[in-house]
Amino acid sequence: MNSDLNKLQPYPFEKLAELTRDIQPAAHLEPISLGIGEPKHPAPALVADAVRNNLSGLSNYPTTKGLLSLRQAICDWATRRFNLRQGSLDPEQHALPVNGTREAIFAFTQALINRAPDTLVVSPNPFYQIYEGAAYLAGAEPWYLNCTLENGFIPDYDSVPASVWERCQLLFICSPGNPTGAVHSAETLKKLIALADQYNFVLASDECYSEIYLDESTPPVGLLQVCAEMGRDDYRNCVVFHSLSKRSNLPGMRSGFIAGDAALIGPFLKYRTYHGCSMPVQHQIASTAAWQDEAHVMENRDLYREKFAAVHEILSPVMDISLPEASFYLWAATPIDDEAFTRGLLQQQNLTVLPGRYLSRETDGLLPGAGYVRMALVATVEECVEAATRIRRYVESL
Repeated sequence: MNSDLNKLQPYPFEKLAELTRDIQPAAHLEPISLGIGEPKHPAPALVADAVRNNLSGLSNYPTTKGLLSLRQAICDWATRRFNLRQGSLDPEQHALPVNGTREAIFAFTQALINRAPDTLVVSPNPFYQIYEGAAYLAGAEPWYLNCTLENGFIPDYDSVPASVWERCQLLFICSPGNPTGAVHSAETLKKLIALADQYNFVLASDECYSEIYLDESTPPVGLLQVCAEMGRDDYRNCVVFHSLSKRSNLPGMRSGFIAGDAALIGPFLKYRTYHGCSMPVQHQIASTAAWQDEAHVMENRDLYREKFAAVHEILSPVMDISLPEASFYLWAATPIDDEAFTRGLLQQQNLTVLPGRYLSRETDGLLPGAGYVRMALVATVEECVEAATRIRRYVESL
């Protein structure tokens, strides 16, 4: 077997299962989980209808490139959402449907990395663990940029040595961030684009939480949007990943897209024809319907706003929490060790959260996730209110 497999750590949820294996939760309370970021809002009816009405697609092999109608819907959506120049995102060159961002991020890294000694894949810390695993299995080393309260949970890119940028082939950003919800500014993205040009690395922006934000008048800025503002209609060195899992409450459909520099998308398509990861035809048609509709997305945001407001009101008197700019996570500082907090909360209140240390790695003597827990506000409003009430009760008991 590939010896690089030995470098992979267990996924955070495996660590969580091991941490709580011996816990007997309070039996008088119904279990509530804020541990996994799996949306629980209903799937849009128009998407379910599209799947049902197109089951004849089961009789056809789907193409890797996907239906032109889906690629056109993706390009149209991205053009509207991120104020791109009309026609600059060509469905024949700049976009591909993918089976969720996890699959696409991993596969893109394998296709991109030119194996060479000392190659780096740079990512935020805490981070989505697929960045790390993709780097190792592509023959590269991950390099972590700490995201802390002091830097607003956005990496201090100015402090990165030139020697790191010189070895970097791929920089991952996650904006809005998982787990913090922090959003990169347009100014920061312009700085990163300039660095990508100077040092010839690829900038990959994971934007799968971009459509869940609290201020309706201020949606998170996107990487392609900044490219357009700079007149970079070729999107050189830049790709973005988007997903219907969070935007449209469709985690089980495994549908998203990659878009950006045609010089990267073309070779990635070639890789994917061997990778064997085509999206089923009925899912492509349903995805087209989802990207063409915004009404369900606005309703989705309204539900998250309601939950954040209610939970913040309950917890802010007893915990150091602040509302994120975007995403559906609360990144909450804990009054005790984050693992001990997680164990005690499950035992006393039958409530699951994720220790922040499981989402980060120690670097420069700091484990930036330690002392935090991630709470995914994915359940119903009523369950989130009940969860916040239990968490407050637990904190007050400490």
